Amino acid sequence: MADRFDSVPQVIERLRSVDYLSDASIAGVVFLADKLGKPILVEGPAGVGKTELAKAVASITNSRLIRLQCYEGLDEAKALYEWNYKKQLLRIQVDRDQDRDWETVEGDIFSEEFLLARPLLEAIRSEEPVVLLIDEVDRIEIETEALLLEVLSDFQVSIPELGTITSANPVRPIVILTSNNTRELSEALKRRCLYLHVDYPTLEREEEIVRVRVPEIDATLATQIAKVVASIRTMDIKKAPSISETIDWARTLIYLGRNEIDPETIGETLHVLLKYQGDIQKARKELGVDGPTSPLRGTASR
Repeated sequence: MADRFDSVPQVIERLRSVDYLSDASIAGVVFLADKLGKPILVEGPAGVGKTELAKAVASITNSRLIRLQCYEGLDEAKALYEWNYKKQLLRIQVDRDQDRDWETVEGDIFSEEFLLARPLLEAIRSEEPVVLLIDEVDRIEIETEALLLEVLSDFQVSIPELGTITSANPVRPIVILTSNNTRELSEALKRRCLYLHVDYPTLEREEEIVRVRVPEIDATLATQIAKVVASIRTMDIKKAPSISETIDWARTLIYLGRNEIDPETIGETLHVLLKYQGDIQKARKELGVDGPTSPLRGTASR
């Protein structure tokens, strides 16, 4: 098994080097995944950095990131492999013109030359280090999860016409599955993985994230941003702001030349944080953006 990391603190340090601020629980699971050779199942709300974790791990391990984006209706042909039918038909026509028997033709068209590798098979066959990201696995049907079990257990895939294809790479890929908890995943899938839950960061951690990802920002403004976002997340809205939207908001304020947050600024830029009109209206009301007694007035001076 590969030893990509020496300790949990080293994981934290290396993730920070690529601007991913990790706590001990996240770094600990990444460390154990490397040592035990097990996939990581990362669950949590949308926009808390689950996908970014896979990208960061790929970066610090100098690995190629291979991503399988899951969606309803995903099948074997899009996740594992499929045959190049057009190319097969052309070869059949050529072989027919040469009067070859069917057994010869069949052995010819079901060969590596005609195999189209999709993300899972591509990760297995890769000769370079790989981080395999299976993103939003909760979007596929429970029956489709069976496609993943062989890959997650043994990092191999069985193709009836070719047999079992296993990885020749001595460095087993790090596999990260993400889920937004839209449905319960099967026990068979869960027991093959190490489990990690990632939630929205604390106010202090989000302020630090903003300062790291937007280094030109004033410290006071970063604090104000974190406080406003934390307040919005406590509201009963359809979609709370993600970390990436917090960063976008911070950059927006910089581009607009704002160095403090007041009700007018929030009213003009709230659409960067919230993407539903009902959420925007509720936030404007609860933050008192439109009223003379807004709790945000005077924030910059406190």
